[in-house]
Amino acid sequence: MDTSNSSAPEYVLTLDCPETRGIVHAVSGFLLEQGCDILESKQFDSQPDDHFFMRIHFASAGDPATLESLSDAFVPVAEKFGMHWELRRQGTKRRVLIMVSKFEHCLNDLLFRARIGELPIDIVGVASNHPDHQGIVEWHGIPFSHIPVTAETKAVAEDELLKLVDGLDVELVVLARYMQVLSDNLTRRLDGRAINIHHSFLPSFKGAKPYHQAHARGVKTVGATAHYVNAELDEGPIIAQQVVEVDHTYGPDELVAAGRDTECKALSNAVRWHCEGRVFLQGNRTVVLR
Repeated sequence: MDTSNSSAPEYVLTLDCPETRGIVHAVSGFLLEQGCDILESKQFDSQPDDHFFMRIHFASAGDPATLESLSDAFVPVAEKFGMHWELRRQGTKRRVLIMVSKFEHCLNDLLFRARIGELPIDIVGVASNHPDHQGIVEWHGIPFSHIPVTAETKAVAEDELLKLVDGLDVELVVLARYMQVLSDNLTRRLDGRAINIHHSFLPSFKGAKPYHQAHARGVKTVGATAHYVNAELDEGPIIAQQVVEVDHTYGPDELVAAGRDTECKALSNAVRWHCEGRVFLQGNRTVVLR
């Protein structure tokens, strides 16, 4: 690549489509015709179901193309191959709403990573069914919404959450230890754009108190799983996992403490990969092009 024009605008193109010959040739040829240089290219051919996934990071060299002109010009290529695709300016921050209950470690981790620029996100709000974290959230200059949830008010509370999502133009909802089971209606509305952290290495030890379940089984590792939310409790497509070794000397409280760091790391990885356009849904699993 010619690096003389260091201010050249950069973009990320993500796509998936049925596998066939000529996809890479067509995409790279398109970028050549548009005067663009490829900086990074990742691809995966899922042979069992004949599906192709691709992520390309490129720069517009010479006469810089715009997001609009590139998108318009790419439509014929996408239509030819039946692509599901997205083109974004590199570094564009996704608008994120965080939902949390009383455990604050994942919330604090996301707030910090966003503040130092490690995550490509703009946290536009934090919602909680408890008021405990209002102070730290507002210290970061982020609006805090206290939305209590009881069995009688669950439907009303979820309506309020959806109003926040729509009103704040939220692109991704992050459940950072939000200890409420979402209704089928809410999970459908957030399909593909809600990430949950489960404090266990799924598919083992689902539901409540997984570390206590792990202790009862005498596990030698504990971990955490970040996954997309769906209607099945703790069954959504897995994006990222982290583990840490433990032994017989760990009681339930020690397992909980050991698992906190894995929860933070798994969740931040999942959020970053999603917002960088590296995660593709494939049925009940994901393809992550890193």
